[in-house]
Amino acid sequence: MHLESKKVTTGKNQQETFDFLTNVKNYEQLMPESTEKFEVKAEDRFLFGLKGMPEIQLEIKETKEPELVVLGSTSDKFNFSLNIHIEDAAEQQSEVFMEFDGKFNAMMAMMVKGPLQKFINTLSENAAKL
Repeated sequence: MHLESKKVTTGKNQQETFDFLTNVKNYEQLMPESTEKFEVKAEDRFLFGLKGMPEIQLEIKETKEPELVVLGSTSDKFNFSLNIHIEDAAEQQSEVFMEFDGKFNAMMAMMVKGPLQKFINTLSENAAKL
C-alpha cells in the first residue's frame, strides 16, 4: 500500500528541517492531537500510541542529508516505512513531502488506509507549522 501526503512549506531551510526530523524527540510536535502516548526509546527510535490504535514503534532506518529521512516500523506485524523528502524552497523555507509504503494483506489495508492517510496528512500539516 502506497500513500502520499501533500507537499507543504516549512519556515525552516532544508538543513534545519533535516536536523529537526533526525531528532526523534521532535516527532512529538508533529503528532496528531489524538496521541495518547509518546516515548523516546533510543537516539533513533520512538514509540507512539494514537487513540483507538495499537502502539507503534518507529526508528530512523536511513538518512540522506539534507534531503531524506526514512522512518520504519520495528514490528513485523505492521511492516511499513515513511519516507520524508525535504526540498530546498527558499532562503528560510523548505518543502516537505511524505510517502508511506506498507506491506499489508488486503483486509488490513482496507481497514487502515483511511486512518493512515489522515495520520500522514497531519504529520505533514504539522511540519508546515515549523
